[in-house]
Amino acid sequence: MRDEFKSGAWLAEFDSADSLVRALRTLEEKGYTRLETYSPILIRHGVAQRRSRLPAVVFLAGLTGAIASYAIQWYANAYAYPLDIGGRPSHAVPAFLIPTFEGAVLCAALAAFFGFFVIARLPRPYHPVFDIDGFERATVDRYWVAIDAGDHRSSPELTPTELFALAPLRVVHMEAAP
Repeated sequence: MRDEFKSGAWLAEFDSADSLVRALRTLEEKGYTRLETYSPILIRHGVAQRRSRLPAVVFLAGLTGAIASYAIQWYANAYAYPLDIGGRPSHAVPAFLIPTFEGAVLCAALAAFFGFFVIARLPRPYHPVFDIDGFERATVDRYWVAIDAGDHRSSPELTPTELFALAPLRVVHMEAAP
């Protein structure tokens, strides 16, 4: 688990996606930066989306796979064990292209598969927010926003007051994980 909520958090529950988006805009305008949302649907409009590093990782893995595949073929066929078969050159680029492509695809696919799990922080069988009564409704019909207590603007007096001003269904304080 990454360092989220290691110092605790304040969570507010909302009944609609619109109220969650309004709350997020208000909190971001007030200067909060360490926000996390939990909702049953993907909310795109109004929520700042972080760009994934996965495409760059997949590209670099594919490039590395292609270079390694070509290098292995060159080493085996042209350098270590050159054979003169029918007068063909030992370093035949057209013969190396298909295995090179296959090596690139294999490495890129493996990077995409395992990289998704790493970036999405899966599997996550336990998270401290699962201990909050009623939080399971975040997968059905409730919308939650969490403010990390380690946020530079967060304080025990100010944060709950600002959350209550957003008219949530309730505000919950989550203690720091041991």
